[in-house]
Formats: sequence, C-alpha cells, structure tokens
Amino acid sequence: MNDVSDVALRLAIVFVVFLVAPLLVGQTEHKVMAHMQGRLGPMYAGGFHGWAQLVADGVKFAQKEDVVPAAADRRVFQLAPAVALLPYLLVLVVIPVGPGAVGQAVDAGIFFVLAVMGIGVLGSLMAGWASANKFSLLGGLRTAAQLLSYELPMLLAAASVAMAAGTVSLTGILDAFAWWWLPWQIVGALVFFVAGLAELQRPPFDMPVADSEIIFGAYTEYTGLRFALFLLAEYAGIVVLCALTTVLFLGGWHGPFGADGLGWLWTVLKTALLAFVVIWLRVSYPRLREDQLQRLAWTTLVPLALAQIALTGIVKVAIN
Repeated sequence: MNDVSDVALRLAIVFVVFLVAPLLVGQTEHKVMAHMQGRLGPMYAGGFHGWAQLVADGVKFAQKEDVVPAAADRRVFQLAPAVALLPYLLVLVVIPVGPGAVGQAVDAGIFFVLAVMGIGVLGSLMAGWASANKFSLLGGLRTAAQLLSYELPMLLAAASVAMAAGTVSLTGILDAFAWWWLPWQIVGALVFFVAGLAELQRPPFDMPVADSEIIFGAYTEYTGLRFALFLLAEYAGIVVLCALTTVLFLGGWHGPFGADGLGWLWTVLKTALLAFVVIWLRVSYPRLREDQLQRLAWTTLVPLALAQIALTGIVKVAIN
C-alpha cells in the first residue's frame, strides 16, 4: 500500500470513529442515567432495553423546524455548530490508539491537540453573538470565560507529562511510559480531567448553559439539527478528553501483565471507563455557581498543576 492510500485509509477510519463513538457515548449516557435515576423512556423505548431511544432523539431533532432569528447574522449563526464540532475531528486524527495505529503522527502532538481544542470556544462565541439575543450573548461570554480559565491548568498538567517523557509527541510519551508514573502523575491527571470537563461544560461545570435556568446559554435560539450538532460536539469532546487522558496519564495502549499486544483494546477500555466516570459525575453532583467555577480554576487547579510540574522537575533531576 502506498503512502497516499495508507493516509487515506487512516483518515477514513478516524472519520468513521468520529461519527460512531459520540453516538455510543450518548446512548450509554441514556442507559446509565436511566439506571441511576429510574428514567423509564431510555429503558423501554423500542422494546429490548430501550434500544430505540437514540433513534427517537435523532428523529425528533430532524423533525423540528430549522429556525433562524430574523435579526440574526444568518451566515455566522449557521456556521457556529460546525466550528464547535470540527476541532474534535482534527484532534482524533492525531490520537494514537495502538502501536502504529494513529491517523497522522504529529511531532508536537500535545501543542496541536490543545491548540485545536481551544478553537471550539469560537463556536460558542459565534452562536451567542449571531443569535441577536442578549441572553445568548451573555451565555457565550460566560462560556468563553470558563474555557479560558480552565485552559491554563489543563495545559500545565499536560506539560508535566511532556517533561516526564522528554517529548511533546503523543506517541513519544507512550513509548516513554512506565507504570511507576501512575502514582507520580496522579495529581496532574486529576487536574487535566477536571479542567477538560469544565471546558466541555459538562455537569457540574455547566453553569454557562444551565438548561433549567438560562435555557442552554449561547445556544438558546438553536433548533433542530443545528442544536443537535452542539450536543454531538459535547459527546465528541467526551471521547477526545477521555482518549487524551488515557494516552497522557494511563499508558494508552500499555496493558497489565505485559499484554501490550492487545494495543488498541486497552486504549478503548480505558477511554470507555473514563466516559462512564463523566456520565456518573453528571448524575451525582449539583451544578457549581459561576464564582465557584472560577475559584476552583484559579485557587485550586492552577496551584496543583504548578506543584505537579515542580514535582516532575525534582524527580527528573533525581533520576538523572
């Protein structure tokens, strides 16, 4: 197989995963929340264990009228969902799933994924500004403030792993991984994961979109499939966050008992377990206030991330 065909095949596989994995996470969320909260619909829709709930949701969104406010900036309004969704597709391209199984290897992998994920905030800002709704604009600004606040601890936590491995390549980090990193980098892993949840505006960090209080913030004016694309972006973000946490902090394709030959299976299992944790947190914890969100980022996560970097520097000096 020539180089062009190999790259095309890898990109096609990544695209299929991008289309399927977020839907699987959405269906899993229906089931987990149904079990934890006694919700009947997701347990019985369609018969066997509520298999048709996701289909019903898709049909519902497709049937809704596509409304664009009269005073809205139509072009920006229509483009915003794609701007929020597509960065996660680009990130999936460079995440290594198994030895040699990566859409496209990038030497500066950490810089690439964090920079591209940061573009997603533009989708929220575009949606809020173009909606010609002051409440949507305020929701977009609150979303941007939250994402910018949590970008710093997320970057610092990722920098700690890069220091430990001596490279900013995702595949290089996995090649350098050792199991004794797990207790050493656990604080950085928690900071990275929590900051990622806040960037995705997942409960308990969903105050900017609080559906029961401010009707989905920047996305208030969206209906039908465009609103569904914002939800799909959230689930795609869960897949990306869990996969990145797996690669950076949990050893990616490395498995216990020397079973590295399973490769991609270990990555998928770890990612799925973290996705379950994301859903479990949504069911278990109440929403934080806006001031609590900012305080957690600046007074807790940033100091912890800086302490993790300091510890990494000490350990690297000691072992060298």
